[in-house]
Amino acid sequence: MYVSEWENGRRTISERYARILRALLGVTDQELLAPENSAGGLVSVGGYDELTARIDSARSVSATMVKTFMDQTEFLRTVDRQMGAAGLVDQMTGHLSTLEDALTFAVLPETRRPVARALAGAATLAAWQALDMGAVERAWRHYELGKRAAQEADEPMYLVHAMGEQAYVLADAGRPALAVDLVRDAQRVGSGRLSPRLRAWLHAAEAELSAKAGMPDDCRRALEKATACMPTGETARDDDMLSIFLNEGHLTRWRGNALALLGDDEAVSSLYQALDTIEPSFIRAAAGLRCDLAHAHLARHEYDEAREHLREARLLANRTNSVRHRRRIEQLTQDW
Repeated sequence: MYVSEWENGRRTISERYARILRALLGVTDQELLAPENSAGGLVSVGGYDELTARIDSARSVSATMVKTFMDQTEFLRTVDRQMGAAGLVDQMTGHLSTLEDALTFAVLPETRRPVARALAGAATLAAWQALDMGAVERAWRHYELGKRAAQEADEPMYLVHAMGEQAYVLADAGRPALAVDLVRDAQRVGSGRLSPRLRAWLHAAEAELSAKAGMPDDCRRALEKATACMPTGETARDDDMLSIFLNEGHLTRWRGNALALLGDDEAVSSLYQALDTIEPSFIRAAAGLRCDLAHAHLARHEYDEAREHLREARLLANRTNSVRHRRRIEQLTQDW
């Protein structure tokens, strides 16, 4: 009985001293009671040793390390294009966390900007993957992260690309008119600082989103602008913006997609032309193309052809575990 009372009294006194220490030192219970701080001084309790260690580590991030970050993003982009994003969630999360930590503890602009550029590209890729998997809020947050990183890096191309892709989140959420506004704002933000290929990409995105918003005239004008901006030749990769793949073949597919959304007969010829030239590694894009063909045939009441393309689209969507394409396939299936 007396032992118990004595222990309770000692516990009360200990708690009182703990409160006093927390108030004096400005630390949490976890920091105060952590074993590594039990024999240390005030500097250790405040976490300065760990902070300075992380700052010193961030200072050592070299151009070679930034290139390694970019190469990792490129690897994840390649795997995603061919196999889908479902198996990459953990890797992508770890990659983003590493880049965010490197940026958080980098101090001077010459260190921060290259890391921010790498983070902008990785965050935008992660956002598109999340959108494909149906994780729309995560996609939106990743796009916001990508935009902030692009602004810090002073990289307008990365910023407008993130804005252009983020517009698709709005369109998928049933706000296509707002999506059109966002992609047009991206064009305004980029102004004269964009590569021709990225400018064509933005106009093509505007065309598709305008079609979804029921704005046929705007759609056709945007397609004309995309064609006018498009560089000639077979090259699809934008050297200044590695996440952009666009050549005349890709633009033909995009044109067919937009026209199919409008119910235009011309869509079928454009889409079959794109089907003949699509690169085998673009598995998810091929699923989208098959959906576009099904949509175009449905508009012409050609149900057998539509059914065949939906079957192919479903196989490809299952192969990449694309929730976004599966959802579209189900919507098209209900249309007849």
